[in-house]
Parts: sequence; C-alpha cells; structure tokens
Amino acid sequence: MSKAEITIPARSPRRIGVVESDARDKTRKVVVAFVARHPKYGKFTKRRTVLHVHDEKNESHVGDRVEVAECRPISRTKSWVLLRVVEKAPVKLLALTEETGR
Repeated sequence: MSKAEITIPARSPRRIGVVESDARDKTRKVVVAFVARHPKYGKFTKRRTVLHVHDEKNESHVGDRVEVAECRPISRTKSWVLLRVVEKAPVKLLALTEETGR
C-alpha cells in the first residue's frame, strides 16, 4: 500500500454537509449544521461544525451538498475525506461566487 492511498474503514463516521470554501487545492471546508438541546434550559439552538475535507479530484465546489467520512489524519487539520457529491449547487450560486472571486 502506497503512502498516498487513503483507506476508509467500513464503520467510520459519515456526515453530510455543504461546501463553504474551495479556495485550496484538494481541500474543502465543509459545514455540518445540527440542532443541539441546552442541557439545563432545554432550548434548541443551531450549531455547526466546520470540517477540513480531502478532495483528491477537486470535484466539489462552493454550495455543493457532499458526503464525507472520517479517515486517518492527512495533515494537521484534515482527517476527513470526500466520498461523493450528493447534490450540486444551484447555478445562480456558482455564477455569483465566480463573479466575486470568493
């Protein structure tokens, strides 16, 4: 097995989130949003987790819904890998990000 090969265990955690940034090569920032209940007061609040995800083929872009899985650490911040693009971003969002450069 080569050093570059990334294996994903069958029981590794998987999440679905939205790509927030695709500025870096082979790396995506994916936001996983969820609702958490306050332990004392019981109020539900929106929370989010930002994951740095390895995207070997640069196939995802800003606004795409993607499925990611946990794997071995690839770098200091990356220990998740892109499995598939669940849903592409609307065309309007893609045009807006290309226009502004963000």
